[in-house]
Amino acid sequence: MTTTPQESMWTFLTNHTHVLFCLSRDPNMRMRDIALEIGITERAVQRIVAELRAAGYLDGERDGRRVEYTILRDKHLRHPLESACRIGEVLDVLEGSRLAVR
Repeated sequence: MTTTPQESMWTFLTNHTHVLFCLSRDPNMRMRDIALEIGITERAVQRIVAELRAAGYLDGERDGRRVEYTILRDKHLRHPLESACRIGEVLDVLEGSRLAVR
């Protein structure tokens, strides 16, 4: 059986953006909770967080067993088509649209 475009589960934003969006709302959010929110595995969230930290988009400071994350909002997006935009601007738009929906 083929999947029609209406049935496919694609989204406009990547899971990397979803992780950053979750952490912008709650810098202390647990990996498990991020995974549940996005609909991916906890291991995938750990990999994404490691990639974001390695690329300089995310920093974390351990507080006991928890980590408080800081998003480096001035960092430009990686793809040449999007490189004029900063990650903080993207998160501001997402945060604003989330508030407007309420």
